[in-house]
Amino acid sequence: MSTGMATVEEIEEALQSAREAGASQIALLKCTSAYPAPAEEMNLRTIPEMARRFGVPVGLSDHTLGIAVPVAAVALGACIIEKHLTLSRSTPGPDSAFSLEPQEFKAMVDAVRIAEKALGEVHFGLSVKEEASRVFRRSLFVVEDVKQGEAFTVANVRSIRPGDGLHPRHLTEVLGKSAARGIKRGTPLRWEFVVR
Repeated sequence: MSTGMATVEEIEEALQSAREAGASQIALLKCTSAYPAPAEEMNLRTIPEMARRFGVPVGLSDHTLGIAVPVAAVALGACIIEKHLTLSRSTPGPDSAFSLEPQEFKAMVDAVRIAEKALGEVHFGLSVKEEASRVFRRSLFVVEDVKQGEAFTVANVRSIRPGDGLHPRHLTEVLGKSAARGIKRGTPLRWEFVVR
């Protein structure tokens, strides 16, 4: 059911009527009933609120120009996109101006599919592809030869790439401590090199 121009009370009433008539698979479409609809009047943040409030799948009935709004809607949880299609906007018709031609419709579907993939899941830390980029992280390195017993200082320890040494957060813990052994310049710093 499209919700263009409907109040919350009207949506609740429509859902109740549909359910009382036996409808068990209902989805609501967020709609701005303007033709074409300006992007600034779409209020797409209503989509997750509709899903929360009404407990049904929510999509978008879109009358904007272009494909950006449906992609944004998917990012906010829309699971259905209704968009007008025309073989040619040069063919006169009431919907022609805001309809997509076939190649544009394909571009919209492709962009929506990419957005769906990009949403992924809640995840912190390295992704599979980021694992190869770990070397671009900074870490602590000995940047001047250090003799056994010599103190670590800002002159001989720095945070540089790659990420093979101690995390940079440990710099203040290391500074002023002594070297447990001689360390060559360019060596990633490790705890076993530090007298604690």
